[in-house]
Amino acid sequence: MKRLFLPLLVLTLAACFAPVDAPPPPTSIFSATPQLAVPTLTVAPATSAPIMPTSTPATSSQGFCQDARALQLLSDLQTAIQNRDGELLASLVSPTTGVGVRFIRNGKVVTYFDNVKFIFETTYQADWGLAAGSGEPVKGPFHEIVLPSLDRVFAGNPITTCGELKVGGATYIPEWPYSGMDYYSVHFPGTDQYAGMDWETWAVGMLREEGKPMLAALVHYNWEP
Repeated sequence: MKRLFLPLLVLTLAACFAPVDAPPPPTSIFSATPQLAVPTLTVAPATSAPIMPTSTPATSSQGFCQDARALQLLSDLQTAIQNRDGELLASLVSPTTGVGVRFIRNGKVVTYFDNVKFIFETTYQADWGLAAGSGEPVKGPFHEIVLPSLDRVFAGNPITTCGELKVGGATYIPEWPYSGMDYYSVHFPGTDQYAGMDWETWAVGMLREEGKPMLAALVHYNWEP
């Protein structure tokens, strides 16, 4: 298990279509040569609801956590998000399984295959399930519902952990839903303004295609009432 405490990076987000004379993308927050760091846990904010542990036991294989290609995939995913690059994103996705995106923890999985290349521009009203707390249906295109959260997590000062769900204070037990699939979690610890309760985590699941890690799942975790 590797824990990476990533340096702060100020990201300039491109529009849906970057101009041809746009400056080169910023340096990735992910390093292909990870360094060990002393583990710490996010202090859970005070709340009347029960607070569950801030991390789960590591489950990914040791070989996966030492595979620099998995970190390269995270770097490429970050670049695709920054630059709204659907072609790059499509090149990361497993052609066998596609990539299943679960924005609501107990919601619906929306699976993309080659059509993921249009994900930053499509207006398709996807059904993401029922919102936690209110129970109201959450419907809308990827760029309106999911993308702002990905921007927030990947553009902040995230903690990236191999095979472990790193979360903040939670009223539920965080679980990785795909047995046998390796993953990294990318965790935004929240802000002082909201006592860390605005934390978010995206777990990035990967499967091997001809030995190479490929993107197979994106699962979102956040505080729920």
